[in-house]
Amino acid sequence: MAGENKLTKLLGIKEPIIQGGMAGISESNLVSAVSNAGGLGVIGSGLMPAQWLAKEIEKTKELTKNPFGVNLFLQNPKLEDLVKTVIRYQVPVIFTGGGNPLPLFPYFQAAGIKLIPVVPSPRLAKKMEEQGADAVVVEGMEAGGHIGKNTTFCLIPQAKELLKQIPLIAAGGIYDGKTAAAAFFLGADGIQMGTRFLASKECLISDAYKKRIVEAAADDIEVVLRFTGHPLRVIKNKWAEEMKKLEEKGAFPEELKAEKIVSSLGSANIDELPLMVGISAAGISEIKTCKEIIDEIINYE
Repeated sequence: MAGENKLTKLLGIKEPIIQGGMAGISESNLVSAVSNAGGLGVIGSGLMPAQWLAKEIEKTKELTKNPFGVNLFLQNPKLEDLVKTVIRYQVPVIFTGGGNPLPLFPYFQAAGIKLIPVVPSPRLAKKMEEQGADAVVVEGMEAGGHIGKNTTFCLIPQAKELLKQIPLIAAGGIYDGKTAAAAFFLGADGIQMGTRFLASKECLISDAYKKRIVEAAADDIEVVLRFTGHPLRVIKNKWAEEMKKLEEKGAFPEELKAEKIVSSLGSANIDELPLMVGISAAGISEIKTCKEIIDEIINYE
């Protein structure tokens, strides 16, 4: 399964498998491991400063000679500095999320950098194609972290019907050969996985975080922060309980700062941070290398 297609040709990669740009987690070690295994690793810049991103780009270039990308969170207050950084380093491909990427299109197009927005609906996928995006990711609500309202199962064929030329990448709920095969069957040209790569040997999250992923059942995974308008899918823990209490007391969204969601990602105390995962965590039972994860998908029959 998988192999060369219009997405692999566009990105110069061996397999149409992309690692999701998880904010503050997808750093050079994980990114280079995915790219070296034939997929496309993606640095997750999140709310990080431009200096952090520059350092991770440099490290990634030292660890792999293969293409890699950067995910830009469009609500980063220092977004302009991050855009200048990826252009200066001539990062091959940029993914965007968390806002409207259209104002950035001219800058990346002028710099010869491929642009792939992550969108939650077929209508927006079509709009991105019309504005000159090189490919598009449609992400279903099965994903981890901030989620949309549509399911991956419905998004793929509906977006595929609207797109005329550019490759379609599917994300949300994909974690093994079987779920990847379903995405390709429905019309995806590539897949993007976040949670599956969280549970990889090269990912630098704590062993305790990884243990919670492989032990999680479907009932252990929930959505919090709906009251903010930016719902978040996580594994149940003390942090998630605190968020639910905020919602129950009728808190204003402004009482919860974005920094509270991402600032503790490096912490070893997994009760005090959001354990962002997709529903797919319930199907993951083993920590594997990035190469093993990718090989399992491409060898699935």
